[in-house]
Amino acid sequence: MSRSPRFLLLLVLVAVLGGVAGSFVRDGVAPAALATPAPATVPAATTAALPRAVDGQPLPSLAPMLETVTPAVVSVQTRQRVRVRNPFLDDPFFRRMFPHVPRERIEQSLGSGVIVDARRGLVLTNHHVIEGADEVTVTLHDGRVLDAEFVGSDPDTDVAVMKIPAGDLQAIPLADSSSLRVGDFVVAVGNPFGIGQTVTSGIVSAVGRSGLRGLGYQDFIQTDASINPGNSGGALVSLDGRLVGINTASFNPRGSMAGNIGLGFAIPANLARSVMDQLVATGEVRRGTLGIDTQDLDARLARALGLEHVRGTVVTRVHAGSAGARAGLRPGDVITAANGSPIQDRDSLRNFEGLQPIGSEVRLDVHRDGQALQVVATLLEQPGAIAGADLDPRLAGATFAELPERLRQAGLSGVLVEAVEPDSRAARSGLRAGDVVTATSAGGFADLGGFRTGFTQSPAQLVLQIVRGNRRGVLPMR
Repeated sequence: MSRSPRFLLLLVLVAVLGGVAGSFVRDGVAPAALATPAPATVPAATTAALPRAVDGQPLPSLAPMLETVTPAVVSVQTRQRVRVRNPFLDDPFFRRMFPHVPRERIEQSLGSGVIVDARRGLVLTNHHVIEGADEVTVTLHDGRVLDAEFVGSDPDTDVAVMKIPAGDLQAIPLADSSSLRVGDFVVAVGNPFGIGQTVTSGIVSAVGRSGLRGLGYQDFIQTDASINPGNSGGALVSLDGRLVGINTASFNPRGSMAGNIGLGFAIPANLARSVMDQLVATGEVRRGTLGIDTQDLDARLARALGLEHVRGTVVTRVHAGSAGARAGLRPGDVITAANGSPIQDRDSLRNFEGLQPIGSEVRLDVHRDGQALQVVATLLEQPGAIAGADLDPRLAGATFAELPERLRQAGLSGVLVEAVEPDSRAARSGLRAGDVVTATSAGGFADLGGFRTGFTQSPAQLVLQIVRGNRRGVLPMR
């Protein structure tokens, strides 16, 4: 008990000293923390911007180039009247009861195009963009909508040419696409999905690409620049703003509407220019041909011919008076290259021929009797169409044409029945326009030239093997 007063005095001293020490700590630290007082109001946020230069060097930009390119890339709108297939419309009673049931519908589609000649108002696009269209309009970069006039198209290269009224137009100059290299930067401009003009960029992934099924004659530029539905017919340009290609297709195993996976294809500007010049001049494209029939080389045939590699195509027939005959080609020759480009099979030789103009000189690497040699041929014109009456009276009224290359790429071979006159001899035998003749009793053939040659001696009985839609059959001609 005697220690209680002193203990209480000690507690009072501790409390007083603790208060002084706490006050010292508070007064010494808090002002430092509040040395920069918070403003009463928060200022408005400022917009961040990229610097125009880094270390004195201006940042690269595609904008200056695109300012000159985008006015030349247009949106293409097509309208097509399609007859409605309704069996009830053939019933007069049904038509009286429901007079307003439509007999046709309007189908619309969107694509892109490129102005390549401002003075003449010429626009390049894809054949598949305007195929079957009854009306085509073009929307310019500045919003003007113009009616387009059809000049011509080539389904086998998918190139089409239109003409719009000239006046205050801007064109893209065409580049020499043969100078493109893998790794060059390119920019694609078009109207994907109809959302408006869009720019994507990438590199050249490959040149001279072919072997894509259903796309006609092929010498594509492959790029990883995004090319989606609606980009078709748009521009693929170099960094100096020159047209190197016409965007035409993208590849996706799940279908084109699944989007882009970095496999886009464009028609080289040199090919598009050649096709355009012919379409503007004559309205059609004329191609050169060697005038030979060939077959693929397999391992057994390669061994029999003494070849080390299974690569090339074997000549099976040389048509009289053809470019191949004049150059000295013979049955049994194996063609392995054309103008230095490897020939892998029959299709690659056809693809090469289809891209050459009439009169062009072709150097063929050939293996003959175990020896390698080179043959030079000057291509002659590939026949466009043949009247059946010129081949055999039983074909009178029918017109035969070269099979479209897209059908060949899909696996068909033969010739196309282009037209059949009503009540003609061919029509009475059952032949129809659109039929594909794959073989005849007159002999085998690979193309229109071979089909014609087979009728040098008309057979006693003429039977055609045809494909009609998804069905195959034989048709005796009477």
